[in-house]
Amino acid sequence: MNPDIVIIGSGIGGATVASGLAGSGAKVLILERGERLTPSPQARDTRSIFIDGHFRPSETWREAGGGRFNPGNYYYVGGNSKFFGGVLLRYRRQDFSEMQHFGGVSPAWPISYDEFEPWYSRAEQLFQVRGALGDDPTEPFHSLPYAFAPVPDEPPIARARAELKALGLHPASLPLGVDIEAWLSGGRTGWDAFPNTGTGKKDAESAALAAALRDDDVTLLTGAHVGHLQLAADGRTIAAVHFRHNGQSKKVSPKLVILSAGAIMSSVILQRSPSPTGNGLANSSGQVGRNFMNHNSVAMLAIDPRRKNDSIYQKTLMLNDYYLTGGSGGMPLGNVQLLGKVDGNVLAANVRMAPRFALDWMAGHSVDWSLVSEDLPDPESRVMVDGDEIVLQWRRSNMQASDELRKVMRANLRACGYLLVLTRLIDKRTPSHQCGTVRMGVDPAAAPLDVFCRSYDHQNLFVVDAAFMPTSAAVNPALTVAAQALRVADHIRRTDLA
Repeated sequence: MNPDIVIIGSGIGGATVASGLAGSGAKVLILERGERLTPSPQARDTRSIFIDGHFRPSETWREAGGGRFNPGNYYYVGGNSKFFGGVLLRYRRQDFSEMQHFGGVSPAWPISYDEFEPWYSRAEQLFQVRGALGDDPTEPFHSLPYAFAPVPDEPPIARARAELKALGLHPASLPLGVDIEAWLSGGRTGWDAFPNTGTGKKDAESAALAAALRDDDVTLLTGAHVGHLQLAADGRTIAAVHFRHNGQSKKVSPKLVILSAGAIMSSVILQRSPSPTGNGLANSSGQVGRNFMNHNSVAMLAIDPRRKNDSIYQKTLMLNDYYLTGGSGGMPLGNVQLLGKVDGNVLAANVRMAPRFALDWMAGHSVDWSLVSEDLPDPESRVMVDGDEIVLQWRRSNMQASDELRKVMRANLRACGYLLVLTRLIDKRTPSHQCGTVRMGVDPAAAPLDVFCRSYDHQNLFVVDAAFMPTSAAVNPALTVAAQALRVADHIRRTDLA
């Protein structure tokens, strides 16, 4: 079996590039190490998900200079998007340009927002994004409106929106890949961090992969765990993809290889692949695995003992007033968005010492927020391999922005009447916004990939997932990955399949 194109991974990058290649006439094989998620009692049970870790992988990584930990990296058809919050936000126009932060400079992208914008619009249509334009002061130009109206606020959230507006702020509807009626028909729960076993969330499987598999030339093989890539004798191309399936070692030799295993695992596969230099493939720049970014994310609970929050899903609101110039000296701070509604089990997974009745009471009276600040690229923040082990050396940056965003939002929420505001920095067990480890650029000496995610070293190798991203910005990366995947697919059709 030697297809024209092999795609490694079925997450946002892999599934979306597959959808863009559908109908091209090329034989496409998607290798996915996981299996499909199926409906189960655990899929809507917060104890199973958050306390028992029912869906987490049975593996450990090692922290550089520290101990081992169980990562929140999911291996299912659809990848990490099966558990995402459905947020499909564009980078702001300014995110594509050089921007000064407290912690240093966020470098410019090698392409502009205007060049990227049509692909954002196509990705929003593919993922059936629900949203509304006009409320967010940082909102960039959209050539197409959202196809669907936003997911409606529940009454406690409509009240929170009005309270923030009364402070002179600009709360806006989160753009979401969520069919709310379909989601709630499967159970009266939120979707944020819940596995999608149906069609309620428009994730990599239910949106992009479903579109790709309508073409008979596109095939998905599950349980196919890729170990390494084999270099051709000329050193310029990938000759084969080696993987294990049903306990057997197998390989395929396609014309093109698209690596879309996720920013961490894609860099691991490249580093584990034999090379003449011994430092892995696509790595003449020495940058594979480096510049790991993951956002500085803070969970914030705003509690008013006088008012219950009986929301089911909650996650419909964002605030970008502090995104570009909110900090002291006009520095950027980041994005604020609602979390899915927490309950006592969610809190118990993170706060071990509090009595359960207190956690249930807090959850019943809180509005729950996520504060997201940009993590800047740093070559010493990196993913490494040590034998069979994955080693994560994450050096957080730009924490002053996170601290100032925490302070200003605490003041805002107290002004709205929330008497108690609690915060917690989210740790590295949840690398859900991982990016940057195989970045694109215009200089082969400084970046492994060109602007279409093609390896400078190996002309038939592409890396199409969040690994390509030069910066993390301060918004969820999924839509940007999907837009680039569609852009890359179009490029491949014009240059490699013509």
